[in-house]
Amino acid sequence: MIDPRRVAHPAQSGLPHANALPSTPHVVVVGAGIAGLAAATGLAERGVSVDVLERQEYLGGRVGGWTETLDAGDPAGGEVANNRGFHAFFRQYYNLRALLRRSDPGLERLRPVEDYPLVDGEGRRDTFRGLPKTPPWNALVFALRSPTFRMRDLLRLNAPAAAPLAAVSVPEIYDQLDDLDAETFLTNINFPVAARHLAFEVFARSFFARPERLSAAELAAMFHIYFLGSSEGLVFDVAESNFNTALWDPLGEYLVEQGVVFRTGVSVESVSIGGPKRFQVRVSDGTTVEADAVVLATDPGGLQQIVAASPDLGDQHWREQIAGLRTAPPFVVQRLWLDRPVDADRPPFLGTGGLEPVDNISVVSSYERQAAEWARVHGGSVVEVHSYSVVDPPPFEGLRERMLGRLHQLYPETARAGIVKETILFRDDCPLFFPGSFAGRPTVETPVPNLMLAGDGIRIDLPVALMERAATTGWTAANRLLAGWGVSGHTVHTVPVQGRSPVLRRLVTPRKAQAS
Repeated sequence: MIDPRRVAHPAQSGLPHANALPSTPHVVVVGAGIAGLAAATGLAERGVSVDVLERQEYLGGRVGGWTETLDAGDPAGGEVANNRGFHAFFRQYYNLRALLRRSDPGLERLRPVEDYPLVDGEGRRDTFRGLPKTPPWNALVFALRSPTFRMRDLLRLNAPAAAPLAAVSVPEIYDQLDDLDAETFLTNINFPVAARHLAFEVFARSFFARPERLSAAELAAMFHIYFLGSSEGLVFDVAESNFNTALWDPLGEYLVEQGVVFRTGVSVESVSIGGPKRFQVRVSDGTTVEADAVVLATDPGGLQQIVAASPDLGDQHWREQIAGLRTAPPFVVQRLWLDRPVDADRPPFLGTGGLEPVDNISVVSSYERQAAEWARVHGGSVVEVHSYSVVDPPPFEGLRERMLGRLHQLYPETARAGIVKETILFRDDCPLFFPGSFAGRPTVETPVPNLMLAGDGIRIDLPVALMERAATTGWTAANRLLAGWGVSGHTVHTVPVQGRSPVLRRLVTPRKAQAS
């Protein structure tokens, strides 16, 4: 955390530890993804008894990792690491990084990626290498050196319409722009079409959504978090080994030492009010867990299933909010274990625009220890190809061939490589932030006392997104429960909640007045 203008959001003060209470509260956290692990950490560190229930056999949720077995008869067989694909740990992710520091104080299990180039269908290439860190010079230099953005484009921008990008205030930006989709917003401000692939669609693709299906407010908030709201810079870190070994197994061990009980491979079927404590949590293995409080930290589909099966939870309005959550279009991650290395100058991560169906390519063996060891032993490489907003139904025969074709086009040396193993991962469990959805999103607090929500699809009126939103809502869920018991919570940090330039902020005022 090097940005002196980052913002601390202190938690409530109170008792230092739950052992000062007449009895120790017991909390069930449903979901062991980032949000659930943050909530469990925040509670357990204050002496609260915590059970974490997770339907997968591993921790980390959508950032989890596991092992798979190659063909035992193949000379390159054996156990290999796998996960759901590349994740960037930006320096602005203060609350996620605070969580990881519990088991890795120096964040030594993360390693920096200094650049992640972007290339479009015309072969034009953008880079984040060497950008100044201080806003607005970071965004200005990026735009002016981009091959898809020229000075004349800057002069043609509709400045009043574009002002919200430079003067984001959270949550007010949602009042201004949430009813617009990102594609329409970029058209309204005269942003050059050629530059959209590289300068903005990279943000939309972070949500697995195309710009026409993403809220313009969410796009503007992302621009603030990564460009004009923070001087942490645009470099990020990646896990130095598969997510389970680098991140979640060590954090799980830390939490067990704090008294947390993990039960993996089980699903929560329903939550009811009543019993010896406030809640009864029914589990797929036939057991029922009594709890003083519950944190539902699941993906949107899992949350909807639990609420639908729990008729006494919440009022009609809240239940309609849950039912109204949508998931982003499906995505596919193709991981290839190749019998030849890729060229040594290939970047760890390459973003693409206008090169359907591929959205990015990762050379996993250039940064992940298990993949690098496999590549060293077998003289090969491990490469990952991502395709978002997939419309092809399983088994993706046509999609697979098109993804391979793009890989061979961009990295021609891979066309000569044999495929030792290939996995195709298909998922459709990420939240969709569609236009007009912000006001109806469920928040961390619910109408049910001591029932909290957490996750990257849950509304919190702070400038956070993606993994950092998951972590921040998890810490906040813990803080709200602790406050109810009179126990002190945990401070969270964010980038500034509004744009840094007072002049640009004033440009937005007339537009806001007209809108009201």
